Amino acid sequence: MSLESRNPRAAGEEQFTVDLEFELNGTLEKRAVPTSTTVLDLLRNSFGKRGVRSSCERSVCGACTVLVDDLPVAACSTFAFDIDGTRVETVEGLAAQDGTLSAQQRAFRECGGFQCGFCTSGMLMLTTGLLRVNPQPGREEIREWISSNTCRCTGYEMILESVERAAELTRDEQPGEESR
Repeated sequence: MSLESRNPRAAGEEQFTVDLEFELNGTLEKRAVPTSTTVLDLLRNSFGKRGVRSSCERSVCGACTVLVDDLPVAACSTFAFDIDGTRVETVEGLAAQDGTLSAQQRAFRECGGFQCGFCTSGMLMLTTGLLRVNPQPGREEIREWISSNTCRCTGYEMILESVERAAELTRDEQPGEESR
């Protein structure tokens, strides 16, 4: 990462930019962005990732959740320079290139883990992160993980069932693993 001064503002102040290199949904990306840019703004405005939702902009609701090196991160309160040299995943990267839905996406569809859909992308990213950390979470661990994402429609029961189903589907899809 290199920091340099460019783009003078109208008031004569200098705006600092940073050169970033990171992997986004499997593709290496390079961008120079102002140091004040958040991951949310970078992903939505520079890469068109509209599944990264803007809602509370205070790390409270979880709608902007993305994975950075497999762990959930609130994109609205993370500066873009923090993702330099990392692997970033958005909900747009969950499905296979041929459009086949991921186990998490299939589980949410199968179990009705969404209604209006606004929180769904964040919930899917939390589910993906959780299942990478613990492929067989119990209900209390699932509750703990999804507690950082606010849903105003489902009452969470269908989301909990969706995460449990995603764990089953993920386990069943593991190569060389016997289905249980």
